[in-house]
Amino acid sequence: MIVFAGLTASVVADDGYRLWLSYRSIEDAAVAKKYKAALQTLVIETESPTLTIAQKELEQAVAGLLGTKLITGKNMGPGTLLLGTPKSSPLIAALHLDATLGTLGDEGFLITNTSVKGTPCIVIAANTDVGILYGTFHFIRLLQTQQSLQSLSVASTPKIKRRILNHWDNLDRTVERGYAGFSLWDWHKLPDYIDPRYADYARANASIGINGTVLTNVNANAQILTEPYLKKVAALANLFRPYGIKVYLTARFSAPVEIGGLPTADPLDADVRNWWKKKIDEIYTYIPDFGGFCIKANSEGQPGPQNYNRTHADGANLFADMLAPHNGIVMWRAFVYSNEVTDDRAKQAYTEFKPLDGKFKGNALVQVKNGPIDFQPREPFHPLFGAMPNTPLMVEFQLTQEYLGFATHLVYMAPLFKECLDADTYTKGKGSLVSKVVDGSLDHHSLTAIAGVANIGNDRNWCGHPFAQANWYAYGRLAWDHELSSEALADEWIRMTFSNQPAVIAPTKAMMLASREITVQYMTPLGLHHIMGYNHHYGPGPWIKDKPRADWTSVYYHQADSLGVGFDRTASGSNALSQYAKEVQELYGPLAHCPNKYLLWFHHLPWKYKMPSGESLWDALCHAYYNGADSTAWMQRQWNSVEHKVDEEQFQHVKSLLTIQHQEAEWWRNACVLYFQSFSKMPVPAGLEKPEGTLEYYKSLEFPFAPGIRPKW
Repeated sequence: MIVFAGLTASVVADDGYRLWLSYRSIEDAAVAKKYKAALQTLVIETESPTLTIAQKELEQAVAGLLGTKLITGKNMGPGTLLLGTPKSSPLIAALHLDATLGTLGDEGFLITNTSVKGTPCIVIAANTDVGILYGTFHFIRLLQTQQSLQSLSVASTPKIKRRILNHWDNLDRTVERGYAGFSLWDWHKLPDYIDPRYADYARANASIGINGTVLTNVNANAQILTEPYLKKVAALANLFRPYGIKVYLTARFSAPVEIGGLPTADPLDADVRNWWKKKIDEIYTYIPDFGGFCIKANSEGQPGPQNYNRTHADGANLFADMLAPHNGIVMWRAFVYSNEVTDDRAKQAYTEFKPLDGKFKGNALVQVKNGPIDFQPREPFHPLFGAMPNTPLMVEFQLTQEYLGFATHLVYMAPLFKECLDADTYTKGKGSLVSKVVDGSLDHHSLTAIAGVANIGNDRNWCGHPFAQANWYAYGRLAWDHELSSEALADEWIRMTFSNQPAVIAPTKAMMLASREITVQYMTPLGLHHIMGYNHHYGPGPWIKDKPRADWTSVYYHQADSLGVGFDRTASGSNALSQYAKEVQELYGPLAHCPNKYLLWFHHLPWKYKMPSGESLWDALCHAYYNGADSTAWMQRQWNSVEHKVDEEQFQHVKSLLTIQHQEAEWWRNACVLYFQSFSKMPVPAGLEKPEGTLEYYKSLEFPFAPGIRPKW
C-alpha cells in the first residue's frame, strides 16, 4: 500500500486516498518563494512520539508544497520554525508566553512571529505535545490555503472537549449505514497486523482536531468486551494515542447475561454491578486511557434498564459509577421510541428524558440527535436541547448519508450542522443556541462532547464520494470551533483538496453550499420527512405502510389524504411543538410565521392552501421537486467548468457520481409527485413536464442488496 502522507500530485494521480492532506506543489511562484524563505530550519528541542509525528508532518508538507527540505535540529538558523512547550523547550520558556498559554488548556496552541536570540522565527507553542500537533496541522493548513506568514497571531483552543467519531462498524466488518466499503478495522488480523491505514486514519483525524473514536456499532455485540477483542482494541489505542485520540466502545446492556453468565442485567443488582466493575477494571488494564462507553439501550430492540423497570438514569449511572475512578465517561443515547407508545415519535425522547434531568452522574452525558426523528435531510432542532439544564447534552450528527443519497450524491453537510448548532432554543432567553448547550457555556457544564456517525470505510478514497470527505473535514473543524462558517470551511477544503485557483474555488464552492438545499428540494421539500425506501432507506418510498411499527412507515409521517398533507404538531394535533420554548412555538405554530422549510413538519394543510408566494401548496410542492431535480443539472455544469483544472481521476469520478445524482433526483421527483398527486387529484403545474413512468412502476422497484442495511441482531 502506498502511504499517502509523503506523495505529491506530480507523482501519482489523485485517487482521493490523501484526503485534504495531499500537499500538492504550490503553483504560485511568488507565494512559494516567500514560504521557502520562511521555512528553512525546524527546531524541536526534545523528543516524543507526538512531536515526532509533528516533525514528519512538517517535513512532508514542506517537501510536497515547496519541493524543499527542512533542516531539522536544535539550533536556530535562517527561516526557523520553532516547536515546543515551556516545559520541554528552554527556547519557548524564555519567550514567557505563560499568560497566553494559560488560557489554552491541554489542547490549544499558539502560532506567532517573534524573535529568538535575535533570529526571526515562527513559533508553534502549546502546553502539551498534542497541542503542538494540532498547531502544526493548523500551520500547514495556512500553507495549503496560501495565507500570509507575516504578523501571525493565532491562539486557538477547542470549544468542545470530546470530539468524537462514532463508527457503526460490526465485528464481521460490515458497516450499518455504511456506503464506503467494509469496516477499516480488520479484527481478524488484529492485534498482530497493524494496517498502515490505521495511522493514516489517526493522522487525518488529528489534522481536524478529532480526539476520540467509538470503534463499534451502537447496536452492540458483547464480544467486543471479551479478552481476545480487548487485546485488539488495545493495539488500536496504542497506535492512536500519540495522535491525541482516545478509544471508546459501545457496550451491550445485556453483556452480563450474554458473556457473564448472570441471570439478569438489572443495573441495580449487586452481582451485575460487580460484574461491570470487574469488566471495566479489566478494560483499563489493557487501555489505561480508555475513553468510556457509548450506549444505545431500550431503542429499536436493544436491551436496556427498562427491561427491569429501571430508568435510563439508572442504566447510565451504573456505567458512570464504574468508569469514574478511571476518569471515563458514558454517553447515553436519547434515541428512543416505543411501539407501545401511540404518541408522536418526535415527542418520545423528550417525554422519557426530560423528567430525568439532574439524575445522571457527573461523568454521564445524554447524546441527542440533531433532530427529533432520525437524521432527516432537514429537521428542526431536537426539543431536548435547552430542556435539560442540569445534564450535559452532546449533539449527534450523521456524516454517513443514510438519508441523503448514500455515497453517490454530493451533499455538503456543513449547512445542516450549522442549522442545528446555530438554532436558538430560547430556553434562557434569546441567544440560547444549541451550540451553547453543547459547549457547556449555557448551563455551565465542564464535561462537553459532540459525536458524528462516521462516513468512513475501506474504499480507497475513504468515504465513497470524493466530496463526502468534506463532511468528515467540516465536522471535525466545527467540533473544534462551531462558530466557523460553512463558507469558510468549504473554501479551506477545496483549496487543500483540489486547487487554490479562483476558477476552481468559485464554482466548486457555489455547488457545495447549494447542494444540501438542492437535495432537500428533490427529496423532502416543505418539511416533509421520512419518506425513503423501507429498511435500506435507498430512494423514495412515500407509499411505505403496513410494517411492524407504524413509525417505520412513511404514511405515518406525511399523513397525505384527499384533504391535504403534513403532520400536525401544533396544539390541534400531537402538540409536539409544546416541547419547545414559547418563542419557538410562536415561530412555528402560526401559519403566518412558520417558514416554508418546516411547514409540513408542523402542519397538516389542504392541497389548495395558499402559500406566501400566492400559489397552492400542491403547486409549491411540485415546483420544489422540479427545482431540486433541475438544480442537479446545474451542479453538473458547475463541476464541468473545472475540467483540466483539477486532477483528472478525481474529476471523472465526481462527474460520474453527479450523473447518478441527477438521475436519482429525477427518480425522487417523479415518484413523489406521482404519489402525492394520487391524493391531491390536481394537475402538475403548467410549464413542468409530466413525470416519467407510472406510480406502479416506482412502487415495484426493489433493492434487497442496497449497501448499509441494518443486520439482524
